Amino acid sequence: MTLLPLVAPGPALTGTQVSRYSRHLLMPTIGEGGQRRLLAASVAVIGAGGLGSPALLYLAGAGVGRITVVDDDVVDETNLQRQVIHSTADVGRPKVDSALERVRALNPDVTITGVSEHLDADNASAILAGHDLVLDGSDNFETRYAVGDACDELGIPLVWAAVYRTEAHLTIFWTTAPDGHPAPGLRDLFPTPPAPGSVPACGDAGVVGPLVGQVGSMMATEAIKLITGVGEPLLGRLLFIDVLASTQREIPLVARGPRRARPVPDHTPATTRPPADEPAVPLLSAADLATRLTGGDTPFVIDVREEHELADGTVPGAVHIPIAALTSDPTASAGIPADRDVVLVCRAGPRAHLAATALRARGLERLFVLEGGMLAWPDPAPHTVETR
Repeated sequence: MTLLPLVAPGPALTGTQVSRYSRHLLMPTIGEGGQRRLLAASVAVIGAGGLGSPALLYLAGAGVGRITVVDDDVVDETNLQRQVIHSTADVGRPKVDSALERVRALNPDVTITGVSEHLDADNASAILAGHDLVLDGSDNFETRYAVGDACDELGIPLVWAAVYRTEAHLTIFWTTAPDGHPAPGLRDLFPTPPAPGSVPACGDAGVVGPLVGQVGSMMATEAIKLITGVGEPLLGRLLFIDVLASTQREIPLVARGPRRARPVPDHTPATTRPPADEPAVPLLSAADLATRLTGGDTPFVIDVREEHELADGTVPGAVHIPIAALTSDPTASAGIPADRDVVLVCRAGPRAHLAATALRARGLERLFVLEGGMLAWPDPAPHTVETR
């Protein structure tokens, strides 16, 4: 069941951001609004180890605006088999330091903060307060329960995973989930921690390195789904992964008792922020564009397809500026008139919307997208488009 977006959209994208996140902007499920939500989000990642390494890298790559990483350990040579955010040169360094260094090198849009103190029941709520959601990649039960209880107290969702040798579990705990959605917590699955020593740690049992990479990446995906409100997050569902059998199966997960009352935290949670305006680029039908091309108010038409696609036909009078040039080179938009309507054309629509986002970031306002793209154009003209 789809949830509403967890985070309200932030400011309009810059031209540089349009280029960096263009693969998100091409997707109707994320688009410009979803990317602005990601840039406005605040996420805490517990542990910069096997699960935290890929999760941190993919959250940063996706443009999550503020990330806090919590880890009090140092890099050991045995970590390098799976903890890919660290390198051989980092052995002996605090994991927080090498994680911050790698994330900052990956994406300057991200503000990342490191917490190198040990997280426990006494400080968990203070460390996690103010975040929109938490990813738990810790490797001990004391930390896991401290994080779970703090998220319950703060009313924020927790993306949780555990890996053992060749198997893994992945789910979302959120005891104050919106009405009509499952609201399980960690203690609904495991009411109390196991007895000390009854469950072998990674150092005793071993683990397949790529499995933690797979699961950590899935944790980042669940976070992106919650932030942007797309898809069906793993709320009320526990995913069991067996990498040797190459199987995944779901186990229903429900709260054992009545829902808790939603807490009133000191900060303003993302779920109560007022929605920001997300102006959509208006569509122009093929029939309307054809009519306007023969009238006195002729729009400026830009075809953003690749060179080889033009052989399939073009809109008469269109100027060819490939999407790669429009999104990555600000000079490519020089000469586009600001005092005329500009109609952007691609094969089906997504690239034209991306081009409109790029041009809007550069101050152009009179933008339209050909609805349905060239697939909707009734009689494509021969390849006579002006190329820039």
